[in-house]
Amino acid sequence: MERGLTKRAIGIVSGGGQFPILCAKAAASKGLEVYAVCHRGETAPELENYITKGKWVHLGQLGKLIDFFKKNCIDTVFFAGTIKKTRLFKDVRPDLRALSLWKKMKGHLDDSILRMVASELESEGIRVVSPTIFLDHLLVPKGVLTKKKPSEEQEADILFGFDIAKRIGDLDIGQCVVVKDKVVLAVEAIEGTDETILRGGRLARGGAVVVKVCKPGQDTRFDLPSIGRTTIETMKEAKAQVLAVEAGLSLFFDKEESLALADKLGISVVGI
Repeated sequence: MERGLTKRAIGIVSGGGQFPILCAKAAASKGLEVYAVCHRGETAPELENYITKGKWVHLGQLGKLIDFFKKNCIDTVFFAGTIKKTRLFKDVRPDLRALSLWKKMKGHLDDSILRMVASELESEGIRVVSPTIFLDHLLVPKGVLTKKKPSEEQEADILFGFDIAKRIGDLDIGQCVVVKDKVVLAVEAIEGTDETILRGGRLARGGAVVVKVCKPGQDTRFDLPSIGRTTIETMKEAKAQVLAVEAGLSLFFDKEESLALADKLGISVVGI
């Protein structure tokens, strides 16, 4: 049995992307039954191929989420996948439990929302753990990961951007900044990393440095920074030259494929 688990079953609170599928595959390969709460409009239907049982809900149906896990005697869950932040303003169907939780919050920031949801689960005896218990090999390693290394000027921009990104992250605003010549071109907010890169790239007119970090004090059980092939493709479109990501606290999907593409495009990727 995986360390820290009390039963041969585990639950997933699933968003979009490939991460929930990778997690479900990994858990199932260890002999665990996987029970998933899937969010309509976000979770890939393919996830159902790798789970024991699933429950489809709309964003905001917290009561249904908790009831599903309790009815199936699931006492340990993890969060995996993305929920588009812009959906907070559309297609949300909060139930009474979610509305009560929403009203208690002083601000509706990423970490605040997830911590409160985790607290609600734990108040019902459902423990929330990190998904990296199954996939720690996806964490970004330290060092230059591509053939091309950053120049001295780009290294200075990485250090500058890292400091700015940490400050923005401390306010729970976002995880990514785009800089050039020690000028901040774009800061991630609700639009997400790809749109931030494109916006910064337009202003830089080539040669931008993208820095993505884990927020200071972030609960690493959810919303870890992540990159993948799509990030590299966005870098190409934005004509950005360097992608620097915090090592050990960020996820790298399709790593070999992504690095091969970065090498082809002459983009530097660095774990910092």
